Amino acid sequence: MEPTIFSFPDTDRCPGAIGAIVYRQEGERHSPLPNDFDLLIIAVCDDLEDDVRIEHFINRDVRYQLLQVGKSCLLRSLVSGDHPDILRCFLQGDVIWDVEGELTTFRSELIQFKGDLRSRRRFKEYSRMLRMYTEAKHYEQAKDLMDAYYCVMQALKHYANIELIEQGILPESVTWEQMLSLNPVVYKLFHELTNSQETLSQRIDLLLLTNEFAIVSKMEECCTPLLRVMECRKDTWSVHELSQFPELKHAKEDLPLVLSKLVHHSLIKEVTLAAANGYGEGREIRYKT
Repeated sequence: MEPTIFSFPDTDRCPGAIGAIVYRQEGERHSPLPNDFDLLIIAVCDDLEDDVRIEHFINRDVRYQLLQVGKSCLLRSLVSGDHPDILRCFLQGDVIWDVEGELTTFRSELIQFKGDLRSRRRFKEYSRMLRMYTEAKHYEQAKDLMDAYYCVMQALKHYANIELIEQGILPESVTWEQMLSLNPVVYKLFHELTNSQETLSQRIDLLLLTNEFAIVSKMEECCTPLLRVMECRKDTWSVHELSQFPELKHAKEDLPLVLSKLVHHSLIKEVTLAAANGYGEGREIRYKT
């Protein structure tokens, strides 16, 4: 008998669970399951102290993993790109237990990937693209070409993810396979750059130009979540204040870099004020639209 939520060793093992999903491994090329496990069962909980709890079981000759995952963790994963394999299993698996349809409704919202969820994920990809581009420039100037090439390729991948998101498609770990059929132009760029006969330095320069174009052309639209928050009041904002908003927390590490780029392109203004706590002659940098 295939394991279900009712065959767990302890039916109280998943308190607060709203339902469960089973994901079957069927000889996939990019399987998210370890090779010696047949199934993954995801028990989704309303509240969970840890993001993910993992346990291993065997039912007759079937080996399976039980993952307890909080709803908030799945939402964060959709927006931030963390735990992509768990999210994929959750979205593609079969519902085997549902409390009053709550799990089905919740999953349907994530599968549709609309509105605020899509906008926030795009902002995250944009902020990471900008980060990797900046690091690539730093490594190039230091003549560290291997690290520069790695960073600029990562920036290109984030750009590809933005293109997918704008088509309403959630990026997966196999981004370039998705791009092959959905955006052949971007895929061809990736293919040519990874198989080019040009020198490493030449390829880095070309990738930097591509990334720079994407950063400028996508800036205003991709930064909509940040600009929307800033427009909700006329007063200035500190970096810390902005980083506390739920819409922006997933990208808070890159917020200073994004703000600097928006100032440089005159989409927001930089304002200096006397520091409230009086740090010598220092003045606080704040931002406004």
